[in-house]
Amino acid sequence: MRPVTNIYLHYAFDLWAEQWRGKQARGDVVIVRFADDFVVGFQHRREAERFQKELGERMAKFGLKLHPEKTRLIEFGRFAMQNQKARGQGKPETFNFLGFTHCCGQTRKGQFTVIRKTMRQRMLKKLKAVSEELRRRRHEPIPDQGRYVRAVVQAHINYYGVPFNSPAIHAFRHQVIRRWHQWLCRRSQRAHVTWERMKRYTARWLPPAVIVHPYPAARFGG
Repeated sequence: MRPVTNIYLHYAFDLWAEQWRGKQARGDVVIVRFADDFVVGFQHRREAERFQKELGERMAKFGLKLHPEKTRLIEFGRFAMQNQKARGQGKPETFNFLGFTHCCGQTRKGQFTVIRKTMRQRMLKKLKAVSEELRRRRHEPIPDQGRYVRAVVQAHINYYGVPFNSPAIHAFRHQVIRRWHQWLCRRSQRAHVTWERMKRYTARWLPPAVIVHPYPAARFGG
């Protein structure tokens, strides 16, 4: 369904949004779409409100509707933290996109930055799937289990190992270890794997939870 969705939305959304940005917008407009999920950022709130209204009308022409729970207009970005604080409204809202929860944050130098954290729901869903697979594999040789666990953790780090997300990838790795230990101890009534032995398995098979993607300053040459 994804290729069909991409082709359909190319005509229903991409071409229209690009034309809207060129003819209707006076401020900056940033559009990011992946399959049927997209985020649009605006410099001016009025243009965001107008775009949202006209987008709904545009989708209706193609028999489509915007998801009511996922479609939101929020204040986000460089000045959102200042504006929210001035109004006494606390921290700016966050939004989820491509498996990350995006938050307004600051670097150690006090400069604005977007902080991406692993979506809690995505992590819990993945851990549940890993636990089920480890249950199924619990009688396999340790090297076979180790290769599976290594592949899972490495794939997770490769995707979610972005700047400022270190606590989340460490938590995922730790929870995978706990579940692996749990199912190893359930191999039989006599089975019991000490944490000392588990540490050896972990050192042998699991990669470290490290940030693998560059910081924005390095990525953009700032």
